[in-house]
Amino acid sequence: MKPRVKLWDRYFELAMDEAQIQERVQQMARDMERDYLGKRPIFVTVLNGAIHFASDLTRNFKDKCDITFVKYSSYKGTKSTGTLQCSLGIQESIFGRHIILLEDIVDTGLTIAGIFEELSKQEPLSIRVATLLYKPKAMKHTIQPDYVGFEIENEFVVGYGMDYNGLGRNLPEIYKVSED
Repeated sequence: MKPRVKLWDRYFELAMDEAQIQERVQQMARDMERDYLGKRPIFVTVLNGAIHFASDLTRNFKDKCDITFVKYSSYKGTKSTGTLQCSLGIQESIFGRHIILLEDIVDTGLTIAGIFEELSKQEPLSIRVATLLYKPKAMKHTIQPDYVGFEIENEFVVGYGMDYNGLGRNLPEIYKVSED
């Protein structure tokens, strides 16, 4: 039986262990280093969920870079609300810069599409999207991630920055909802 955790009223079973996640994040950093060699990209991290992904990714990115944070939300419980709310917008000028937008998970695409649109107004040189997890079957927008850690089924997950009503962000592994 797979390891499980209980958060509030739900059980979650292990989907990805810490070693799998770290290995993939390191590979993504190497891919980005190659693509952005000498370009000093700005990593725009979507809080709160992408905090661990951004931290591990940027520590493994060995070229010069900047990092900043934005905070948008579209989830309540285990479901997307269908609306995007901004509580912290970008503070730096991104005009003429290469942007790598870091997200913990892309499912419907609502958050990424909204942030992409907002960042585009500031005329960066380029915007690419990197996500640890991608749910292609849940996607409802045309923006596709450029860097994907793992493709997963359309299941609710927690851990490694992702939460269930505030709990589970601190878990170093990723867990999916357990049906039993």
